[in-house]
Order: sequence, then C-alpha cells, then structure tokens
Amino acid sequence: MISQFIKKLYLNTEGGPLKRIALSLLIGGLFTIFTALFLIVPIRLEQYLGIPVLIISPFNYIIGWPLIIVGAFFMSWTSLLFFIKKGTPVPNTAPPKLITTGPYAFSRNPMHGGLFLLMFGIGFYNSSLLALLVFIPIYIYFDTRIHRYIEEPELEKRFGEDYNEYKKKTPRFLGWRKKV
Repeated sequence: MISQFIKKLYLNTEGGPLKRIALSLLIGGLFTIFTALFLIVPIRLEQYLGIPVLIISPFNYIIGWPLIIVGAFFMSWTSLLFFIKKGTPVPNTAPPKLITTGPYAFSRNPMHGGLFLLMFGIGFYNSSLLALLVFIPIYIYFDTRIHRYIEEPELEKRFGEDYNEYKKKTPRFLGWRKKV
C-alpha cells in the first residue's frame, strides 16, 4: 500500500510544467525532511537518554568532516549534471537522456552514494552511536529498496536497452566499471 503511494507520487509525470515543478518541490522537500529525521532523531535521542558518545573529539571531526565534504561534493556534482541535462534529481522531472558521464561512469546512483557518505560523516561528527549503527543503516536499506524496485524499473521503461547496457557495466553505488 505505502510502496504504491510512493511509486505513484514519485513517478507522476503527468500534467503541465507548473504541476511537475510543484510536485518536484513537494517530493524534494519530503525527502529532505525524511532524511534529516534519520539524523536528528538519533542524536537527540542519545542526548535525552544519556547514551555515551562513540568517538571523542577531535577524532570525530577528523573522521566526520572528510566524509561530509566528499558526500556533499558527489551530491552537488550529480545535481549539477541533472540541471545541465535539463532535468532534476526528482524522477518526475528527470533529464530526457540517460546520464552516464562524470560520477555516473562509476555508479548508477552516485547522488545517493554521496548522501550515504554525508550521513555517516554527520553521524561521526556528532559521535552518534544510534545514527551510525541503527538509523543510517535502516535508512540505506529502505533507500536501496526504493532504488531497486521503483526507480530502476522506471529507468528501464524510460531508457530501454541503453539503461540495461549501462546497468550491466556500472555498479549500483560506488565502484569501478564492470567489464562486459
């Protein structure tokens, strides 16, 4: 039931440009809020429950900042590619052509790979045991399910054999091109 609602909301490409833009902003906003909750809730919960920190300063900063920077870099780079190709990261306003350059040469979903690095960086920066060991892995699990069962079938429909060839050569997240 919930997955059908997500799929319908996420992939609705019907309507004029204003409706698509409004829907993109709604989906992007909901995604941002949902993602932020997976970082804010465990950090606040640990403070409330008095759970000890994972890593003592300055090591939490030494581990956290590079992950945050690399994650934000990949998210920004991929978003820029989407806008250059006349689309957005939100599937209902996706670019008209398959993007296989830049970070997409090494990953079918570098934006979410970057997001995962960013989330782990924030978890380390805040020394959050709950974020690192519970909330972020749960988030990644559900995010990868959405990618596998909703986004990828839609990309197969939209781009056909081009996407299937790309999928054979390129790992879902971070990695190197596969030899075919």
